[in-house]
Amino acid sequence: MLFPVFGQNGVDFQRDVRPILSDACFQCHGPDKAIRMAGLRLDTRDGALPRAIVPGKPLESTLYQRITQENIALRMPPLASHKVLSEAQKATLKTWIEQGAPWKEHWAFRAPEKAAVPAGRSPIDYFVRTKLAAEGLTPGAEADRRTLARRAALDLTGLPPEPLDVDAFLADTSANAYEKLVDKYLASPRYGEHRARYWLDAARYADTHGIHVDNYREMWPYRDWVIGAFNKNMPFDRFTVEQIAGDMLPNRTLEQQIASGFHRCGISTNEAGIIVDEVEAIYAKDRVDTTGTVFMGLTLGCATCHDHKFDPISQKDFYTMAAFFRNTTQNTMDDNIPDTPPIVVVPRDEDRSRWTALNQELTAVKAKQARLRATATAGKSTELRSPIEPAAEVFSMRKEVRFKKGEFLTLPNQKVFDADKPFSIATRIYFPEGEDSYAVASQNDPEKKGMGWLIEIGARVANFRLTGDDEKSVTVRAAHMEQMKQGSWNHLVVTYDGSREQAGLALYLNGRVIPLQGGGDINTKLTGSISTDKPLLLGKERRRGFEGGAISEFDIFNRVLTAEEASLLSQWPKADAALTYLTLYDAEYRALSAKLAALTAEARQIRKRGAVTLVMQERTDRKPVANILHRGMYDAPREEVEPNVPAVLPPMDPSYPRNRLGLAKWIVDAANPLTARVTINRFWQEIFGTGIVKTAEDFGSQGTPSSHPELLDWLAVEFRESGWNVKGMLKLMVMSETYRQSPVTTPDKLKRDPDNRLLSRGPRFRMDGEVLRDYALSTGGLLDAAIGGASVKPYQPDGVWETVAMNGSNTKFYKRDDGLKLYRRSLYTFWKRSAPPASMELFNAPTRENCTVRRERTNTPLQALTTMNDPQFVEASRALAESALRAGGGFDRQLDYVSMRVLARPFAARERAVLRGAYVDLQAHYESHLSDAKKLVRVGESKPDAALPAAEFAAWTMLASNVLNLDEALNK
Repeated sequence: MLFPVFGQNGVDFQRDVRPILSDACFQCHGPDKAIRMAGLRLDTRDGALPRAIVPGKPLESTLYQRITQENIALRMPPLASHKVLSEAQKATLKTWIEQGAPWKEHWAFRAPEKAAVPAGRSPIDYFVRTKLAAEGLTPGAEADRRTLARRAALDLTGLPPEPLDVDAFLADTSANAYEKLVDKYLASPRYGEHRARYWLDAARYADTHGIHVDNYREMWPYRDWVIGAFNKNMPFDRFTVEQIAGDMLPNRTLEQQIASGFHRCGISTNEAGIIVDEVEAIYAKDRVDTTGTVFMGLTLGCATCHDHKFDPISQKDFYTMAAFFRNTTQNTMDDNIPDTPPIVVVPRDEDRSRWTALNQELTAVKAKQARLRATATAGKSTELRSPIEPAAEVFSMRKEVRFKKGEFLTLPNQKVFDADKPFSIATRIYFPEGEDSYAVASQNDPEKKGMGWLIEIGARVANFRLTGDDEKSVTVRAAHMEQMKQGSWNHLVVTYDGSREQAGLALYLNGRVIPLQGGGDINTKLTGSISTDKPLLLGKERRRGFEGGAISEFDIFNRVLTAEEASLLSQWPKADAALTYLTLYDAEYRALSAKLAALTAEARQIRKRGAVTLVMQERTDRKPVANILHRGMYDAPREEVEPNVPAVLPPMDPSYPRNRLGLAKWIVDAANPLTARVTINRFWQEIFGTGIVKTAEDFGSQGTPSSHPELLDWLAVEFRESGWNVKGMLKLMVMSETYRQSPVTTPDKLKRDPDNRLLSRGPRFRMDGEVLRDYALSTGGLLDAAIGGASVKPYQPDGVWETVAMNGSNTKFYKRDDGLKLYRRSLYTFWKRSAPPASMELFNAPTRENCTVRRERTNTPLQALTTMNDPQFVEASRALAESALRAGGGFDRQLDYVSMRVLARPFAARERAVLRGAYVDLQAHYESHLSDAKKLVRVGESKPDAALPAAEFAAWTMLASNVLNLDEALNK
């Protein structure tokens, strides 16, 4: 057995007894009072003793009597539970009761303690070898240096070692040669990329919203922040606080705001039929579940509808946690746009200082304008027919036109409209009582696929579209919550700045700028012209009309109207006379308006060059609260609760605020028994393949017991006492003799420790899909070294996105990138939640719709098809073959070139003979099938060396592919 039934001190409650009770009894006799049978609790000492357990007397204990009952109708667990206790489990419970039924609270809820370690011993090796000795096993021999170099490189950078690094390590005879190699990899910028890859699974990072049309979301600055934080070795407590509440820190920096995007990575929706209360409950649950999994290792979500059935977490605990996250300014609807508020602009490094100064100038200009407005007088503004200067107005209609079925108004063509010219349209419309799609105004050419412009209303929201002469269009659509009321008059302003981009369009409804939802591809740029010789039509576009609607004003301007002017137009002629006078006649105010426009335009250019990212932002008009939802139903709110942490854990320090910042501080508080344990366990999982607690996501009673409890606690305390030093803890792990063991095993070890839970040999497991792809690109010399930046779209099978995407989604069609973007690290691959990168999903990558801290590891034929047939892997094999052929020196030297880059070692004589035979056969095949050879070496965008003989080149390509597909290459 993997773990003994009885330890040196007899039966241990945590190790031996609680797992039995949790699995077989807690379902009916656990924390959930709603389904508790007979009022009996077996998850607490007070509940179990003395009612069901009489210490020292198993035969008088109801628990033992019922589990050994001969009458099947009275035996526990009942048949309906589909649980059956083995004789060994019954014997364990009997022995435990005979020992006096000693009870301990669940180990994860107790503060970790450092057990004593003999002086001069590595704590990791001491605890592991003590366990091995107790099991009658011996540790494995140390792996050879080539294996160690490859293992350390993969674990610390996610990439194979450079042959020169391996050679230097082999030649270094100093006592700290291995430590120097480890330090080199820890200092590599590749280290942060590799660590970030694991974290992004936990953060559920993706490049799309996830629900409904699954449109693009600009979030990559958060990903880059994570990479930078790991590379800087940011203390993990700070790393945590900034992600949970970076936006709430005093004197917060831009980077801290970016970090708060951790809880903006969750899925969101813009589906028109949503129920707001339901979706808000879903968002809050996602954040509680993620926080519980990542930092606490608890399945808090199991208490959404009722008390947790296995752990001492009440339903109230869940909703007091939810209260921390139900006080943000985030809208329920994401509007299908990439920059759903709240956001921050992330300028390029060279623009940072100007961006800061620009915002200060904008604030100052707006303040001066506000002072002038406060003291303004009407002047002669009452004589005006419009609040806009006459020179800007190129067309005006001021009469009410009502439209019956089939009716419309034809007006002269307006030449002001073209793709590179700014313009604005202002109109006052009556929205019909009927439910339909309406054409308000248009000037386009149906014979040229709609070239021109169109204002329409669909699903009660305004829509403005420009279409170029190549059928490409840019569109903005009012957000779902900006619906017009049926049977009402509304003032609508649309503006276009001549930039040919979607970002150059804006909508104003009833005097205020309104949020927009996505429409079309945000990367589309108008080409050609939108000018047409067709007439301007009111109430018509092709077959659509404006039945039941009306237009009373229709004005066209030859420039972009400001928000202030849009507001004045909506109120005209009852607009504020003093403000109108300022905008038209006051020289100082007009100069400030011009300066504001110039500064705004400059700010837009900086934003365009940089990026935006979604962040958290706390509401200031109320305190965070939540309601307990009866049975988890959004429409059944009960008791209102304030933010708090689960009662089973140490309380929040009274000095901590009851908000996300207070929660973040509590998570990393020294009194919290979970955070350090859970985090160090995941780092162990990354290095050794399996955590000390296998169920990294569940440290509760249903989780797998710790294989080395004293080791986990020692590491947790050391992690905290080290100042939450991530690099230091990883170095401690990879420097240990336990880590440096050879993966070679024996039949006896395989029988007694099949999954290497006792660590009787070195770690060996199949690498994740991202690492396999990066590995192949690196060995072939194709991997692009650039760090950070927008996500990229490498090779992908045709139709993956198109099959699942909805019409109207701007991620419906996958347009592959080219050039160096094809060879970026997999970390930077565009992640569409409804269709994750196929070559990674096949290797168990999650969709990132939810938090994931432990990937499954399967082996399927499709994985082999990917590594042998995917263009990226074939191209990498060809690039590796090309480099080997260029290196020259004959077959053996060329084979060494390949093996040193893939395996960090030369092949043995027997292996060389096999590979030489394969090469001879391959070359003979391609000599007689030259067209196949040429086709093979042309796979991929990078250009093959045309000077190399096609048959030889193809044979080496296949040989390189064979080496890359060895188990030794696919496994760490």
